[in-house]
Amino acid sequence: MEPSELRRAVDVGRVTASGLGLQVDDVVVVHDSDRVALRLTPCDVLVRIAPVGQLADSEFEVEVARRLTDAGAPVAELEPRVEPRVHVREAFAISLWTYYEPVGPEIASADYADAFLRHHAALRRIALDAPHVTDRVAAALREVNDRERSPELPDSGRELLSDTLRGLSTAISVEKAGEQLLHGEPHPGNILNTRQGPLFVDLATCCRGPVEFDLAHAPEDVAQHYPGADHDLIHRCRALNWAMFSAWRWRRDDQMPDRGHWRVEGLSRLRAALGRCG
Repeated sequence: MEPSELRRAVDVGRVTASGLGLQVDDVVVVHDSDRVALRLTPCDVLVRIAPVGQLADSEFEVEVARRLTDAGAPVAELEPRVEPRVHVREAFAISLWTYYEPVGPEIASADYADAFLRHHAALRRIALDAPHVTDRVAAALREVNDRERSPELPDSGRELLSDTLRGLSTAISVEKAGEQLLHGEPHPGNILNTRQGPLFVDLATCCRGPVEFDLAHAPEDVAQHYPGADHDLIHRCRALNWAMFSAWRWRRDDQMPDRGHWRVEGLSRLRAALGRCG
């Protein structure tokens, strides 16, 4: 967020938590992008703050978290001392979560895979209206095909992204047998190593598709510990993930830090991933 908007978000997070009866003496910014995560002390609460335009996503995330917690999934839980809902204040959508102290920088591949297995099992136990993976691909394709939305994308990159998104989406949509609810973006940044074990966060990306789409976000050796994984499909999903990542980076309004680097790096990693698909 812009510095002035970040200051407003910090104030809104503090005021919202205090108004709910939580003691707030200090605020630490844990994450700052289009959404902000704040750690409040001494109540030890994590507050997630998004522009009110993302209210539907925030409400969806809270609902997913509530259902998955009840199903015993390895996910970060909502703050139990307040009502599980999204608060709207000063053009921000605010949700409150349990804060987990990290215990190490990396999660062993076998533990990562075990968390996936338990998470996917819990997702099979809940009923939820979620978009299909191919719906997300279609959204990325619209950004690529609209020159006004992605004016700086060179023609060679536009052709590469368009062909990849269209072709791999079709290939993955054929794999209907193993479809289920997924996390959607369970990359290493969205799984915490805590005293309670690995916990998934950022649940608003929940969608439907093959489990290989989730596995493609993790380090490559994680899938070796996941029984029954289709490794050829994982390669295709990994290429599709890099195509979507790159499409978002070339959006005119993208706000990812170091966007210029990731525009180039994303296309490079996409080409490498496509090479592994044959």
